[in-house]
Amino acid sequence: MSEPVNELVYQIDSVPLMQSIASIPDSELVAFDGKKEIPVQVIRKDGKALSVLVQTDFSASEKKEITLRQGTPMVFPAKTQAEISVKEGGEWIWVKKKNGNEQYEYVGGDWKEVKSLKVDKRHTDHSFDIRYEGPGWESDKIGFRFYLDWRNANDIFGKKTNKLVLHKVGLDGFNSYHEMSDWGADILKVGESLGIGTIAHWADSAANRVAKTDSLYSEVSYSGLLESKITTNYYGWEFADGKTDLISELSIRACSYLTKAHLVSSDLIDNICTGIVKMDSTIILNSSGSEGEWQYLATFGKQSLQNDRMGLFVFFRGKDLIENTEDKYSHVVVLKPEKNELTYYFGGIWEQDTSGVKSPEDFKRFLDKQRALLNAEM
Repeated sequence: MSEPVNELVYQIDSVPLMQSIASIPDSELVAFDGKKEIPVQVIRKDGKALSVLVQTDFSASEKKEITLRQGTPMVFPAKTQAEISVKEGGEWIWVKKKNGNEQYEYVGGDWKEVKSLKVDKRHTDHSFDIRYEGPGWESDKIGFRFYLDWRNANDIFGKKTNKLVLHKVGLDGFNSYHEMSDWGADILKVGESLGIGTIAHWADSAANRVAKTDSLYSEVSYSGLLESKITTNYYGWEFADGKTDLISELSIRACSYLTKAHLVSSDLIDNICTGIVKMDSTIILNSSGSEGEWQYLATFGKQSLQNDRMGLFVFFRGKDLIENTEDKYSHVVVLKPEKNELTYYFGGIWEQDTSGVKSPEDFKRFLDKQRALLNAEM
């Protein structure tokens, strides 16, 4: 890369450093780039410090010395968040939908943000008990959600602002986020496809989403200044010729358009696939033949619900790739988990967001920069 990289979130994870800050409360950790104080976040699990994130600017090949110490930090605005919001105080009612389907709906009550949720057996699509139908997570650049039901597909909130907005989405009407507002809107039509980066299993020439499970549990692992994470347990996921418990960790960092998906299966699974919704109006881009650990599959064109241009992408490790393929609804990458684990990234760019990406050439430069950062383990 020859141009400056602004607003980069950098991860520090040396063991001696983690041990030295283990006793420092997050509220008392201060980070400096030279004499300039910068945002910092400690990632912990079970009380143990795993890594430290800092936000600063880097130019190509630049080296910096970051200082961490105990003190009273400045208050920086959060650039990520994750949330789950449900209705409380109402009641479940059996109804007949306009399409003839009969199911439960949640009627009445008020929205309440929760840290975790065991999905009610009565919940299905359009039950109106979970705000925007599932967990949401965002950076200052983009927002995401997935349907916490049999559809289990990822969707995108396009943002025209760098402010965090999800805590306000869907409060003024269950489907209001489909209409353009000052902050943006839901911009992706998922339908029966993989949307963007949805978990699935490839069998019988089709990508089969996580549709049938024994139960679902989802939680906000953390909603932080520089990184936020949603963890979901799919208990008893039934796929072709098998059944497994699957843990999904979806995380996003400040200044990023990428969601990191880390999946862990309790039992052997021959593949996990993911991909991108197929649209006739798009071109396909991929990094086939390029050097480096990380590769991508992407599409660009008029594919948003606003009938304007959007780029969608999935990054995956070349060593994990079984095949690039497609089914009726999606462009698909079929991947091989290693020791029952798999990591990939997905995301999108919209011409009305703040990225400045307006053309296939802009999008290609964006993809190549992101791939370079991943290959540099940044």
